[in-house]
Amino acid sequence: MIVKRLIIADPHVGTREGDAEAMIAFLERAERKGVGEVLYLGDTFQYLIGMAKFWTPGIEKVLEAWDGFRSRGGTVRLIEGNRDFFLDEEDLACRIDQSALSLEFSAGDVTFRMVHGDKVNQRDWQYLFWSGLSKCLPARLWARWLPRRLAIAIVRTMEARLARTNRKFRYQKPVKALREEALRAFRRGVDVQLFGHFHTLWTFADGEKMAMVVPAWLETRHALIVEETGQWHGVDENLQPVELTEGEVTYG
Repeated sequence: MIVKRLIIADPHVGTREGDAEAMIAFLERAERKGVGEVLYLGDTFQYLIGMAKFWTPGIEKVLEAWDGFRSRGGTVRLIEGNRDFFLDEEDLACRIDQSALSLEFSAGDVTFRMVHGDKVNQRDWQYLFWSGLSKCLPARLWARWLPRRLAIAIVRTMEARLARTNRKFRYQKPVKALREEALRAFRRGVDVQLFGHFHTLWTFADGEKMAMVVPAWLETRHALIVEETGQWHGVDENLQPVELTEGEVTYG
């Protein structure tokens, strides 16, 4: 598909007052600039459960913006992050074009791969355990049947455990694991490997191939544009080209 793409990492919409409106304005500017596909690199909201009974007013506002964008021919795709649960449930699935643990696409002669990155370090056993538990079939069934208030409380408790166990790897990047993941992707023909989750910039080059942790929109209001030709660069909240830099991490 020949299309201009916008890639947004870790917005965590719902963390700050007014950030849903800021995200909607960002999407509207992107559409005016010719963006035809928006890809979220995980953790789009403070938490996102695929059942509508758990959606906050902020989530509803952004979903309505996605509805409008898609009705005009745009596409919206989500990478599953650690704050995302059961994205394949029908309530959400009908409001987006795709959700997945990883995605690949080509632009020009360049192949891109996206993965959130929270599970890249397979030695972080405690985090992997809690992540698996919070997204297992019994947890899905609880989410379907529990009253809204109780289910949200459970999800917040599980997310708090994830944050505590994964914090040292988020703020102290598992560089060896990131490099190994990138090299595996490069061997499969990927040219650009993109990660989220860690919130601040990290890059790794192997010849002409590149891996990057995309800085979080939450702190920087920066994102990536991928042109139809495969050229890509950072943009600020006004969609102006910007050099991506380290973002100060102020939220877990």
